[in-house]
Amino acid sequence: MTLRLPRRSGILGALLLLTVVGCSSGEGGAPGGGSGGDLTVWLTVDARESWPEMVASANQRFAKQHPGVKVDVQYQQWTTKNQKLDAVLAGRNVPDVVEMGNSETTNYIVNDAFAPLDPKTFERSGQWLPALADACRHDNRTYCVPYYAGARVGVYRTDYFKGAGITRAPRTYPELISGLDRLKAKYGSEDHGFSALYMPGRYWSAAMAFVKDAGGEMAVEKDGRWQGALSSPKSVAGLTAWKKLLDDYYVGDRAKDNGDQPAVVGQGKVGVFYGNTWEAQAAADARSGGDPRLKGKFATFALPGPSGKLLPPFLGGSTLAVPAKSRNQELAADWIRVFTDGESQRKLIAANTLPNNTVQLADVAAGGINGPAAQAAARGWVTPLAPGWTSAEKSNVLPEMLERIATGKASVRDAAREADRRIDAVINER
Repeated sequence: MTLRLPRRSGILGALLLLTVVGCSSGEGGAPGGGSGGDLTVWLTVDARESWPEMVASANQRFAKQHPGVKVDVQYQQWTTKNQKLDAVLAGRNVPDVVEMGNSETTNYIVNDAFAPLDPKTFERSGQWLPALADACRHDNRTYCVPYYAGARVGVYRTDYFKGAGITRAPRTYPELISGLDRLKAKYGSEDHGFSALYMPGRYWSAAMAFVKDAGGEMAVEKDGRWQGALSSPKSVAGLTAWKKLLDDYYVGDRAKDNGDQPAVVGQGKVGVFYGNTWEAQAAADARSGGDPRLKGKFATFALPGPSGKLLPPFLGGSTLAVPAKSRNQELAADWIRVFTDGESQRKLIAANTLPNNTVQLADVAAGGINGPAAQAAARGWVTPLAPGWTSAEKSNVLPEMLERIATGKASVRDAAREADRRIDAVINER
């Protein structure tokens, strides 16, 4: 499973002119990095497709500080980035800056792949979003810098709400349930394929939000050892609340994930879904399987949880690290300082992306589509920062547990116990 902010490739990217001043426009580039005083920076394609002007601006400002230093930005695909990085890290010719998903960092950090950085030299480091900052820390040292974030929210069809007599977005969990009941009564009776809430069974980040809301955890560390915690009473309570929502309001395949969510929502039979704000745009975009007739019919809200607080979202996002083998570590750190400073973060906000710090979350327009995401981000979380969590990801522990629960093949408690057993087998591996 992919534990990062989903890409907007093909949706927003096709709408932007790919002119990045002072950067390579190539994808991938030659293996390795720069030499001497030059810098090689690996960013994912999100930067090229969604905020190229920010990259250009940062490079121009960096060039004023370091005349004559060439910055070669090489764009990487999420699906192949880490495989390529593993290959070059085995040699000497490495990139100087690499972008990492915030849940990808731990395995690299514990294996000494990244150089330590002084957080005090980076702007607003004291206000970095905890779910991003924590992913960069190990043994009281910092090994990467938060770059940007994304938080899932409730997205709803405004026309369906109006038709069902719902006058505002839900602010409390009882209001959410009441609204879903109204949608189900109004449209479910007319169309048996209508889903008041779209929540497929293998949608792990949604289910884990309910675990977190109940005070549970996926795994915990005790005396230097990690262990699964999905079968704890609080985690089971959260999974049970999630399962009840599926039983009451979801109509659809319980053995699938949310990968095609915009296309499904675009079919016009969903009242509310839980997702990233860009998915609302994608649901009205034919290029992603959506329906252009739905443009302007979506709005967002911070989804309330059963606890009475906002449902804590998985905080997807990226960080920037300097490989330990980089020959230009000081220049690389300087480039990251410019690329993550307040001016750069303002450009991210303008591109409908959340900044890396709590101070500038307040600059996200409350009435805009990303306002609720900024509100929810303060409660954001990331997957366990355990050395072997990547192995748990690759074995699909969470989606497979959730599918068993959602389809009724196992009780919540039994499925959670089995998941904990599988997690325990790999979570402490390096």
